[in-house]
Amino acid sequence: MCGITGTFAFTDAGRTTLAALPAATDAIESRGPDSRGQYVYDCVGLGFRRLAILDLSADGNQPMTDESERYTIVFNGEIFNFKELRQKLVAKGCRFHSQTDTEVILQLYITEGRNFLKKLNGFFGLAIYDKEENSLFIARDRMGEKPILVYRDEDKLLFGSEMKSLLALGVPRKLDYTSLSHYLQLNYIPGPATIFKGVKKLLPGHYLYIKGKKVVRKRWYKVPYDPKKVQKNKLSYEQQQKKLVDLLDDATSRRLVADVPLGAFLSGGIDSSVVVALASRHTQHLNTFSIGYRDEPFFDETKYAKLVADRYKTNHTVFSLTNQDLYDHIFDVLNYLDEPFADSSALAVYILSKRTREKVTVALSGDGADELFSGYNKHMGEFQVRQGGFKAEAVTSLNLLWDVLPKSRNSFFGNRVRQFQRFSRGMLSGPKDRYWDWATFASATDARNLLSPAAQQKINKKLADKRRKDILQHLHADGDLNEVLLTDVQLVLPYDMLAKVDLMSMACSLEVRPPFLDHNVVNFAFSLPVSSKIDANLKKKIVQDAFRPMLPEELYKRPKHGFEVPLLKWFRGELRPLIEDDLLSDAFIEAQGIFDIGAIRALKTQLFSRSPGDVHARIWALIVFQWWWKKWMQA
Repeated sequence: MCGITGTFAFTDAGRTTLAALPAATDAIESRGPDSRGQYVYDCVGLGFRRLAILDLSADGNQPMTDESERYTIVFNGEIFNFKELRQKLVAKGCRFHSQTDTEVILQLYITEGRNFLKKLNGFFGLAIYDKEENSLFIARDRMGEKPILVYRDEDKLLFGSEMKSLLALGVPRKLDYTSLSHYLQLNYIPGPATIFKGVKKLLPGHYLYIKGKKVVRKRWYKVPYDPKKVQKNKLSYEQQQKKLVDLLDDATSRRLVADVPLGAFLSGGIDSSVVVALASRHTQHLNTFSIGYRDEPFFDETKYAKLVADRYKTNHTVFSLTNQDLYDHIFDVLNYLDEPFADSSALAVYILSKRTREKVTVALSGDGADELFSGYNKHMGEFQVRQGGFKAEAVTSLNLLWDVLPKSRNSFFGNRVRQFQRFSRGMLSGPKDRYWDWATFASATDARNLLSPAAQQKINKKLADKRRKDILQHLHADGDLNEVLLTDVQLVLPYDMLAKVDLMSMACSLEVRPPFLDHNVVNFAFSLPVSSKIDANLKKKIVQDAFRPMLPEELYKRPKHGFEVPLLKWFRGELRPLIEDDLLSDAFIEAQGIFDIGAIRALKTQLFSRSPGDVHARIWALIVFQWWWKKWMQA
């Protein structure tokens, strides 16, 4: 696994950024602590950091230049079918000087041009410079597992795996208040936007081709969802299950190739257990890793993970954490973030990655299954809304009651009231408004009201509406749940779930590989009818049914408990001084000028009330932003 960065100058003024290339390359050291490399020629500079996954033969390091010295590549990722592709290229007369997937990519670009991307099975961010044509080609993988950020002005185009590298290259630090308004709703920033004006996320499945001052952006992959074809799916449910097992088994076996210690996350849930079961077919004594929560027994699923580990005789390690262990890493996470990102479960992912990295360099995960096969509570809620019936109507009829009862994620009763209120509100909405309501922690109005009057004026309302419209474009009143899943795959997956795993694993120099996101599995998932994925009693139906023979029956006899970082406890305890005296103090808010003092006070009052609801998530978003602002905007 690696990190890449670079610059392409349009003018002499743009060439001055070449001098900052070493600093930009070193800014992403955690992505590649084992080695570094740079390539500079005329108007282009390419930087590279490497984490050794495979044993490279001679001339395998990057940046890599072909024998004609015309083409040079920097590549971040893994291509799992590169050996098959290499054999076909050799048959066509191509000569290779290493055993790397990087050289295979370079030769594919030379022989086939930009369309070669469709042949790749893997995840990646890459850039290829053509010296003769003086062009630069930048591409991102299908699902968005690896990030690419891009900045362009009249003098240059800059790119990198992380914002840190772009900032080192001199990107202007101008806050995008429209992005901030969406962040305050979602707790993350959906692409293509970022927190800075002018910096964009290259969307998953897209590439850029730069020649002269012309920049062409093209989508090279889209999830092949066609409702009419889904309706004509002729496979029986039993045949669908068999095909899913075969596809996922192939995806898992491909991701086991490495010349370094390899393992798998094992949470005790169905998805990671499926991956471990399949991986154990292809390797003996797989290393597996779980997190246990000593202070939060309700969320501790290690006993279920152990059942799977025992069944497949894995080398199993449990990291048993206290709340103090979690608290001790908060500031490590905050310091690593170069863009506000407030999914609090990132803290647990960071600790799991850090502890796992002490034993292995690569870990498989079960990420992606929930978004593809309807594994979240909101998917069951959406299913029930669309089905209607007595239960759904009964919840809605008690809407006034849900409004007055205390709501909190930190108690069973309070959390159920909170869920009933959101469901009731969703019943009265259309699919677009319902999706947005269930995806967010605050409405657009509530988020805007957190800002000072001056800051509110800086929100581009038309742009905010367009971004929201683009996100929700696949949802229709006469559609089905597959449209919701497609929206999740294009919003929640790349900008929350995958961003979280990439950020936290790369902070620890650990590579994570999710077999469920193999594009063959993804394409198959969106060929399936909703009835194969969910019914009134079962989420992720086909995954649960297809792999039931491989997993302990105990995994199917209990509800799933997603882990909640104990933010509310900390905000009322250890972190209270950070809220009251520092980041959210009246003095700091007034001096900063971004937020409204009265609105922040009201949030703090709710935080310490009997009915905090989701306010702790909103407070966490504010703390993350304020910490980021002090580090990156005040520096």
